[in-house]
Amino acid sequence: MGISKVERLMNLVIALLSARTFITADRIRETVLGYSGDGSDEAFSRMFERDKNELRDLGIPLETGRVSSTDPTEGYRINRDAYALPAVDLTADEAAAVAVATRLWESPELITATQGALLKLRAAGADIDSVEDDIAITSTAALPGLRGSEEVLGILLAAVDSGQAVQFPHRAARSEPYVTRTVEPWGVVTHRGRWYLVGHDRDREAVRTFRLSRIGAEITAVGAPGSVHPPADVNLRELVARVVGDWPSTGEARVWVAEGRATALRRQGTLLGPRTLGGRAGDEITLEIGMFDRLAREVASYGADAVALEPATLREDVLARLRAHADTDREVSA
Repeated sequence: MGISKVERLMNLVIALLSARTFITADRIRETVLGYSGDGSDEAFSRMFERDKNELRDLGIPLETGRVSSTDPTEGYRINRDAYALPAVDLTADEAAAVAVATRLWESPELITATQGALLKLRAAGADIDSVEDDIAITSTAALPGLRGSEEVLGILLAAVDSGQAVQFPHRAARSEPYVTRTVEPWGVVTHRGRWYLVGHDRDREAVRTFRLSRIGAEITAVGAPGSVHPPADVNLRELVARVVGDWPSTGEARVWVAEGRATALRRQGTLLGPRTLGGRAGDEITLEIGMFDRLAREVASYGADAVALEPATLREDVLARLRAHADTDREVSA
């Protein structure tokens, strides 16, 4: 029984790669499965010429040369150095991206290709398995925190890519009703096996984070493509970490509050003593940090009547929120 053309070409490539010297056409006819047989010399010659041209068309560096210094017969081989691909050297972030992508592509149409890609990367030394463990991918069928939200993720990623705002129903908890939110999406990231959308919430006029599992499927793109531009220096993972509690949550914060202002904030803290700041009379208080994002949001909500002093991370976060609010006000009034 004859073999297929593809198998014959594969056998030829293996033989030429294994050769230490140039191999003559006669030797190939004798040893490579697919060429040997009762065919005529002319038939072999035509077949071999077509196969050589096809290998070259595929980019395989087929070389010709003398078999040896004493034998001028023309032979063939594949240049190993030119044929081999460079070593795959992925950074931790790049390997993580590959691991996540392969899980997202596990559809019937793409599963074969993604499994093949993973095998090649592992063979080349990329430690994809350990990366998958680090990002908490434990199922071969779906990503934790994404089950049932695959369509939501696809729509959001498309909106991020096109630079469009989105409108969707969202609920803060399973027991609460859905509320329509309009968001300028900056990106979607994973954190501890869950997926989060990060962007500017137009309804709240602030940066917000939304867990995908709490977003309804009725997502609508609004506005013209290219109208949303994420800040160049924004760190999405850091923003998510602050919201979900992986930011400083222990210890105390020092905050200055203006005299007679920020009453609710005063009640939560402990008075240290009076302090004048920027020519204004006020008091310095200490507060338990607790939920970092919540405290930063509350201090920022008082504007100039409350100033975060320590820790530096809280101060920087509050200032960033105030700057973002000021930029929004300028855009609205422009």
